[in-house]
Amino acid sequence: MGILSILLWTPAAGALFLALTPGQNTRLIRYSANLVSAITFLVAFWLLRIYNTGDPNLQFNEYFPLNPKLGSAYALGIDGLSLPMLLMAALLTSIALLSSFKISSGVKGYHICLLLLEFGMLGVFLAQDWALFYIFWEVTLIPLFFLIGRWGGKRRHTASLNFVLYTMGGSVFMLISLLAISQYDLEHGGSLMSSMHQAARDMPRIEQVLVLLGFIIGFGVKMPIFPLHGWLPLAHVEAPSPVSILLSGILLKMGAYGLIRAVVMLPEAAKILQPFLVFLGLFGMLYGGLLAWRQSDLKAMIAYSSLSHMGMVLLGIATLNEIGITGAVLQMTAHGLIAGALFLLVGLLYERTHTRNIQDYNSLIQSMPRFALFLTITLLAATGLPGSVGFIAELHILIGGYSTFASLGLGMLVMTCFGISILIGAAYAIRTINLLFTGPVKQEVPHLEDLKVSELLVAGVLIIAIVSLGFVPTPLINLSSATISQMNSIISQRI
Repeated sequence: MGILSILLWTPAAGALFLALTPGQNTRLIRYSANLVSAITFLVAFWLLRIYNTGDPNLQFNEYFPLNPKLGSAYALGIDGLSLPMLLMAALLTSIALLSSFKISSGVKGYHICLLLLEFGMLGVFLAQDWALFYIFWEVTLIPLFFLIGRWGGKRRHTASLNFVLYTMGGSVFMLISLLAISQYDLEHGGSLMSSMHQAARDMPRIEQVLVLLGFIIGFGVKMPIFPLHGWLPLAHVEAPSPVSILLSGILLKMGAYGLIRAVVMLPEAAKILQPFLVFLGLFGMLYGGLLAWRQSDLKAMIAYSSLSHMGMVLLGIATLNEIGITGAVLQMTAHGLIAGALFLLVGLLYERTHTRNIQDYNSLIQSMPRFALFLTITLLAATGLPGSVGFIAELHILIGGYSTFASLGLGMLVMTCFGISILIGAAYAIRTINLLFTGPVKQEVPHLEDLKVSELLVAGVLIIAIVSLGFVPTPLINLSSATISQMNSIISQRI
């Protein structure tokens, strides 16, 4: 068994162990799940240590044929696009489990679902076969349905049903696109992923466009992009905070990851649809920011801000150049860290007050100075403040967008919309800081407990990553640069 299979199947083995553990032994269940997630993260970190950043090709390949007639196989591999997402999935799953000690009902089922969710997420980023990719994509729906529907808020059943229906509806379009490509003669010497790349080149131009539209719908639901975002606010608000960490930090990135793979496979169609993608990206940035600005529920505000930030990712992908795609990948990482930290901190505040209404708070800095410091840093990082990883990502997207669209006379439009989006983000971030941490002291505020040492350590990991990668972004950029350069050369040769 290779190292990628060890990484993939460790959470599944942990879930099986928990299934055989008596449900009354909650202490063993909690610590076992956390141990499994810690082992998974250590394996992912070891992959980072031995990964060759200068090699753009797939590394640590594992290949076992499953259906020779179809050409499908158990094919695993990593490159500079998938490795950052693997690290993020392993890290945020550990953080979600560490912040789940307040879950008191259905502890066994909850932890099994979280480990199965990690198994599905890792499978999506490891799979190098479209059939295997699709299976893991669907696997993530099952534990998320139960995590939201069983342990969510008052409207949890509606939220879980909306999420599943939206995502399954998008998956149908993805499946149709995959079947359309598979109608062509596939070379079965390698994995289905590589053979489909070859088959896509032989497709008529109009068919390429229709297939890419199917991928845009399928992956766009999960990102999400406007107008496929209807499930997002309710799911985030009703999901338990640890689940929201994974939902925003990783699940949204699965859609962006798949879309990048599809665009590289169908660059001619992407070039034709480029104005459409740019419009969706810019509109999503502005629309999500404006909706976040008017929210009084803290989790709803973060959910709509995610729509705005994923609009930036879509804009970076739509540039079809190396700088823009680099910015998109950096923004995927930056948003995973920032959104994970925001949902973690808001969840810790909710555990103390049982309200997410921003109007219920005043002058928290007096009773919770450590919480105030961490949340302020994270909110400012979400606006792209220099010194944070968000600034590095947004700068790459802006430069890549301007260099591509200036020749079309759209450079100033892109820069204007981008600037307005950043100003809107700064407006709701500063408003939140002002309402939470300033003003007259309310009677309940002095009695709130500040972050404990364990909570400081968990949140501190994300804050340190946000700031350190902002000041020293070179290792993160170098991790993906060779792979993105190869993708850019493939796109440039075919458009």
